[in-house]
Amino acid sequence: MSVLSKLKAPAGARRNIKRVGRGESSGHGKTSCHGHKGQLARSGGGKGPGFEGGQTPLQRRLPKVGFVNPTRVEYEIVNVGSLNEAFEAGAVVDAKALHEKGLTRRARTLVKVLGEGDLGKKLTVKADRFSKSAKEKIEKAGGTAEETKRGVDVQ
Repeated sequence: MSVLSKLKAPAGARRNIKRVGRGESSGHGKTSCHGHKGQLARSGGGKGPGFEGGQTPLQRRLPKVGFVNPTRVEYEIVNVGSLNEAFEAGAVVDAKALHEKGLTRRARTLVKVLGEGDLGKKLTVKADRFSKSAKEKIEKAGGTAEETKRGVDVQ
C-alpha cells in the first residue's frame, strides 16, 4: 500500500521540542527557563502533587476509613415470611429459585435464611446458613432446612 507509506502529519501539527540549556543565543540558555534562584530553580524543586499553598491538604482533612476484612463472607438475607409469600407448598427453594422470584440480587450468591415472619407451607429450603429460629419455623411447618455449605465459614 503505497498511500500508507507516504502518510505524514500536516504542516504545523508537530512542534519541535523546547531545547533548554543550549547557549545564550538560543533564548533558553543560562538559567534554562527556571529564572533566578528559589525553590523552582533547584533540581527536584517545587511542591508535591497534594500541596495546596499551605492549607491543610484534602487527604489530611478527610477522616481515615476503618479496617476492611479481606476474608469477610457476605450473605444475602431472605426471611421465612417472604418464602411463604413467594413459593407454593412442596416447592424446593434454592439460590437459583430465590433469584428467579426476585428475593436475591444474584443467582450465584450465598444465602442466609432468617426467621422473620411466619411459614405455613411445607418447603424444602436449601441455603448456605440458617438462623436457629428460621430452622425451627421451617421444620415446624413440616419442611426441611438443608445447609449447602457453599460459603467458607470464617468464625
